[in-house]
Parts: sequence; structure tokens; C-alpha cells
Amino acid sequence: MAIPLLVTIELAPGHLSRLAAAGFETHYAPTATDRAQAVEHNGGRIRAVLTNGSRGLDASVIAALPKLNIICALGAGYENIDVTAAKARNIIVTHGPGTNDTSVADHAMALLMAIARGIVQSDSAVRRGEWATSRQLRPMISAKRLGILGLGNIGEQIARRASAGFGMSVAYHSRTPRADSAWHYLPSPVALAQWSDFLVVATPGGAMTWHLVDDAVLSALGPDGFLINIARGSVVDTAALIDALKKRHIAGAALDVVEGEPDVPAELIAQENVIITPHIAGRTPEAAEATIRLVLDNLQACFAGQPVLTPVR
Repeated sequence: MAIPLLVTIELAPGHLSRLAAAGFETHYAPTATDRAQAVEHNGGRIRAVLTNGSRGLDASVIAALPKLNIICALGAGYENIDVTAAKARNIIVTHGPGTNDTSVADHAMALLMAIARGIVQSDSAVRRGEWATSRQLRPMISAKRLGILGLGNIGEQIARRASAGFGMSVAYHSRTPRADSAWHYLPSPVALAQWSDFLVVATPGGAMTWHLVDDAVLSALGPDGFLINIARGSVVDTAALIDALKKRHIAGAALDVVEGEPDVPAELIAQENVIITPHIAGRTPEAAEATIRLVLDNLQACFAGQPVLTPVR
């Protein structure tokens, strides 16, 4: 008998088909209305949920699913899943560390280069017929200083690309120094920003990192510094960022994530010294295959009575 699975996020048709082929009765509910209806009509039957860190799963929904055995987060993040509520009922929670690290690190470097060299702005200017006036001096990347806020798997991959590919000096800040790291540790986000030419945000989301990049950090980054965020929009204080961009307190920002996405503040969009991509850093065919494969492996292990591969501890 097929196992009822609630999918609360957008998922490619091919991936939905693979879940069905693996023996899951998929209830696809990517919108709030869909989710409410799915819980109302099938909540008593649902045994598994597929979500992600941004969408999460709160305690009230967990309580409405009395037969729930497992919650799978697609990707590494799980900040909006109420893990405490799940564990109180012995519900397994899994996530996908390592499945999209390479893709996200590639995208971080693409954003860094694009904002430093003004690629997007120059392309737009040429299309407007402004060839001559758009030929401004833009900063180099090579041999500059790269600060990484949060040196996890993705931060480490960004550091290696920057160091090996561009000869950049690399420093980082995280809650504790990493004894195995080759990179220079700095004691606070402000100290890291003050040191950096480019500051890449690569932390997890959640309450612990909410608005970690605030006015003080942006002021420390300074008028020649660039901010790149491929982590979570909640890590950056949007109002402070808009103010810093408007007043040229920083040189620019390149964002793959925005606080409150998919709604992006009009005042942020209006700034010429920012580029924004729609949370696509981890969206490559290779990463998509790795993430769905891990979800399937975790689901199948759970319902076979075996240990899951990547539990949230």
C-alpha cells in the first residue's frame, strides 16, 4: 500500500513521479491553500512530509498529523521546522547536507564577480544604447580580501575557489574557530567586515543568525566593500542594507536570498548597486538529482525500519 506523503514545496513533475514510483501517495501542496486543504482532508493519514528550511513545518501542523513518522527537508537548511515538537513525538527529521554545496559555492562566486565588475549593470546600459557612458572603472577580484560569515561546507568551498582561483586572502567568522581550517579566524562579524573587501554570508538561517548582518556590520564593510548573500534572507537586516546601498555606505550587494522572499521590497529593487537572483544558487540539475535521491533514500530507510542517512541531531 502506498505511503501518504505531504509535499509542501514546489517540486519538479519528474521528482513527483519518482516519489510515486517509489511507493508514495503524494499530496502536492505547494501553496498555503493547498496545504490547509491537504491537512484538513488527509491529515489523519499523512505519514511523511517533504518540505525545506524556508517553508518549514510548525508545531501546529505537526500536531494535526497524528500518524506522521518522518519530516524530510530538501536541502541542508531546516531552520523553520519545529524539531523540538517533532522529537517530542519521536518523529524523525532529516535534511540534505552536501547535496547542493558545489552549486551554491559556484553561484556565490558568480554573484561576487558580477557585482564587482558591474556585469548586470553594464549589460543593461549597452542594451539602452549607453556604450560609451557605461565604461566605468570597476574593481578587480584577484588578490583581494574575502570574508566568509559561516564556514560550513559551502563556506569552505567558496574559500577554496577564491584562494586557488583568484589568489584572494580568506578570513572567516563562525560561533567557534575551526581547528582544522587553513583560513584566518576573526572574532566577530564586525571585525570580519572591517577586514574584508568582499563579505559572503554563508551561515544557516534561523533565530541564532537573524539580522546578524546589521548596520554595524555594513558600516564596517565600508564604501568600497561588497556584500554577497547565498545563505538566508533573514541573516541580513533588509532596512539597514537598503540604507547602506542608498547612501553608498557599501559599494554594492549581490543577493540570491531576500528577507520575506518571494516578495522583494521595491526600495531594494530600485537601487542600482544591487543584483538579485531568485534563490537559485542550489538549483542545478546535478544538485536537484542529489537532493531528491537523498530524500528518497531517507524515506525508504525510515519505512524499512532502518536508520536514516542524514538525521537532524
